[in-house]
Amino acid sequence: RTFVNIGKHCEIREFVTINSSSGEDTYVKVGDNCFIMAYCHIAHNSVIGNHVVMSNNATLAGHVTIEDFAIIGGLTPIHQYVRVGTYAMVGGMSRVPHDVPPYTIGAGIPFKFGGLNLIGLKRHGFSLETRKALSQAFKLTFRSKLHLDEAIARIESELPLLPEIENWISFCKRTKRGIIGLQGVINAEEEEIPFTDEEEEEVSVKETQAVTV
Repeated sequence: RTFVNIGKHCEIREFVTINSSSGEDTYVKVGDNCFIMAYCHIAHNSVIGNHVVMSNNATLAGHVTIEDFAIIGGLTPIHQYVRVGTYAMVGGMSRVPHDVPPYTIGAGIPFKFGGLNLIGLKRHGFSLETRKALSQAFKLTFRSKLHLDEAIARIESELPLLPEIENWISFCKRTKRGIIGLQGVINAEEEEIPFTDEEEEEVSVKETQAVTV
């Protein structure tokens, strides 16, 4: 027996195809509150998290994992066994042959990162401190020219181990397909992911208060 499990409050539009799984007692899973637009395809043994959006004609090969709150742009194929991390945003008409880390945004053929999905993170209430820590993790992973293992080691030693940072580390360590885009980053010479003056002042005040306490 094989299964397809579709969660609550999903909207699945016209001509979507969802395959059953292959292998005894295996399943395809679509989580709660997902929006699967027209002509999308979800292949065997794939697992879709909660609050995922798949735009028109996005296609998943077998054994793909899309984590919670990820967004997949239209006409984007995702290779088998690839993982797309939570809160990641993949632009339309992209090709995704390797894992996309959580909290990032990118697109293209070849795939290139634009940085963090900052607007999405702000809308979902991620604190400024968390966004800045993720910014540093992103730079160490993709802009430092370090081997992935070396970048992870520096993240573990230099950054506060917030839940989001631990998730970043865990995701990168568990990759089997490899991490996409390590050689292709938009504006790779840029030193900082920008924050507004008000945000910088907010961090400065909080850091001062922490030192005072």
